Amino acid sequence: MGRKGIETLVGAFVLAGFLAIVFLALQAANLATFNTGATYRVTARFDNIGGLKVRAPVKSAGVTVGRVVSISLDTKTYQGLVTMEIDSRFTFPKDTSAKILTAGLLGDQYIGLEPGGDDKNLADGDAIKMTQSAVVLENLIGQFLYNKAAEPPTDRK
Repeated sequence: MGRKGIETLVGAFVLAGFLAIVFLALQAANLATFNTGATYRVTARFDNIGGLKVRAPVKSAGVTVGRVVSISLDTKTYQGLVTMEIDSRFTFPKDTSAKILTAGLLGDQYIGLEPGGDDKNLADGDAIKMTQSAVVLENLIGQFLYNKAAEPPTDRK
């Protein structure tokens, strides 16, 4: 193998490494799936959104059905207002509930949709009424420690 052949192999290896880094960056930023299909927007209010971010997935039964497009604070109710774009191939009943869930123990947060049983479906601009806020690990630990400190001491003899 001559010098040109080795240089070609090294160039191909560098190009493959560059493409792998681009792929990983897109995966980490949740930009790997470019959805250009029709969508409809729905909103939901949460008392605590935890670490939810824009572009976080919206899933139902483990299948990604949409993305979070904006997060803001409602200055009247002081709740987090989350706007989601749902792929129009997926329809959900009006009494669908939304939860902020975590992928794994310390993974990214996403919104999980639990379909209800209503005959009418969510449409563009509708709001999901039943929501469950994010579980914040620090709050759980603090509550556990507070409850343990409030317990009366036990005598062990």
